[in-house]
Amino acid sequence: MDQPQTDISDRLEMLTELSLALSSNRNIPLLLERILQTAKTITLADGGTLYRTEEGADGAESLAFYISINDSLNMHQGGSSDQKITIPNLPLRNEDGTPNLSAVAAYAANTRHSVNIADVYQADEFNFSGMRQFDKKYGYHSTSFLTVPMQDHEGELIGVLQLVNAINPATGQPHPFSVTDQKFIEALASQAAIAITNQQLIYRLETLFEHFIKLINMGIDEKSAHTGRHCEQVPELAMMLAEATHETVSGPMAAFTMSERDRRELWVAGLLHDCGKITTPNHVVEKSTKLETIYDRIHLVDARFEVLKRDAEIRMLKKQYASGVSFDAAQVAEMARQLQQEIAEIDADRDFLRKSNLGSEGMKPESQQRVAEIAKRQWVGPEGVQGNVLSEDEAMNLSIRAGTLNEEERLIINNHIVVTIKMLESLPWPKQLKQVPEYAGGHHERMDGKGYPRGLRGDQMSVPARVMAIADIFEALTAMDRPYKRGNTLSEALEILGGFRQRDHIDPDLFDVFVRSKVYQQYADRFMSPHQIDAVDHSKIPGYVQ
Repeated sequence: MDQPQTDISDRLEMLTELSLALSSNRNIPLLLERILQTAKTITLADGGTLYRTEEGADGAESLAFYISINDSLNMHQGGSSDQKITIPNLPLRNEDGTPNLSAVAAYAANTRHSVNIADVYQADEFNFSGMRQFDKKYGYHSTSFLTVPMQDHEGELIGVLQLVNAINPATGQPHPFSVTDQKFIEALASQAAIAITNQQLIYRLETLFEHFIKLINMGIDEKSAHTGRHCEQVPELAMMLAEATHETVSGPMAAFTMSERDRRELWVAGLLHDCGKITTPNHVVEKSTKLETIYDRIHLVDARFEVLKRDAEIRMLKKQYASGVSFDAAQVAEMARQLQQEIAEIDADRDFLRKSNLGSEGMKPESQQRVAEIAKRQWVGPEGVQGNVLSEDEAMNLSIRAGTLNEEERLIINNHIVVTIKMLESLPWPKQLKQVPEYAGGHHERMDGKGYPRGLRGDQMSVPARVMAIADIFEALTAMDRPYKRGNTLSEALEILGGFRQRDHIDPDLFDVFVRSKVYQQYADRFMSPHQIDAVDHSKIPGYVQ
């Protein structure tokens, strides 16, 4: 029987609305429920079930009951319902490996053909024992069945859509699904399967992309476990600060908002912000002392000072030997005293160099001058050649004012951000991730324009880029796994960060959000050691106005 034109138009409108939902909604569970509800509405079906394909641990495929709805029984299982489906999966293969063709849903899945049954109680080609048990249990009477496979453009099975009891609007009684019903549901199932496949493909590509990023960080982590954790925690802290800024309703940052795409863009930038460190030499990244290269050269200096002590003792003994027995006890005692004094001076100089090598304290000009004077001490090497006890390179490194890196090594470290920018700008980013290079490449810039590598001022950077700068600094201040420093306590880190704000290094408005919204506490609770988390007094944080 031909369908009225108005009925066809209504169905087409429903399909159009579903198409729009399929193209704009990325929530697959909600889409599947929308598909089943639309299929029921188009055919005036009293009930319906949507099956999804699943692969077991043994590789065997089956159909899982995903959503089941029945209007007459006021039943809604699976999907958005709190009532879960406990029915076992329907295997697509028999135990002997042959296709399961006895169950109508499995038949449709295996053959990729629709099955339209006018009255299941009169059909004997399929096993409807489960349906009969259902009818008996709930006092229901299943009559017409329409089962349609959901397959995408490559013939890949996504699931099966099954409708029960098409209702005649004139009588309110079940009647067979028409040919038009079947064609509409086949079109709907195909369209839905393709849309879901596309959504799954997008999700899988995004997941693959994120895991590829983590693979890069894994490579950095293999070079330096310290940098690897930094790459994981900076994006976490950046997201915390960005969310707090998004929720700000007053002040200079009240206008800042983020969409889900914005959040993902910042997250990706956070994961990649130090990807250039994969090219940084490991002995520079891991340099825990001033004299460390492949190994810590302080041990060579120690050996030379032992030689100095040995030579001092040998000189005294040679002097005694050359003079025969002419020295009295007082003279011998004086010579021994002079030797001990010289050895004490050598030991003091060596201890000073050992302490200087650690780089844990800032070096004053007078200490740098002392290194230069010690370097001029003369010693005789294995070849019998006399020279300075410290080479020019050793003296230069031991005179580093702060930290353990000399100027050349700092340039190497700083170059990682140049490499990061080059790497990221070389990628063909999609529209929704276009700002990743800018966000990731700006975390060493400063508000006063004296940062690197581009010397950008605050007004030349986006809010997310300025967020990254604060996240990068605070994580470094609190990290306990750096080979060259200890992890600061929470209050110490905030005091230092406040100093950065006063010196116009970081965004003052974001710093205000960071403190006022207690982003620092949220981060500390997740990532800092309990012994680092001390009481914070906002009134003592430099640059913060309550």
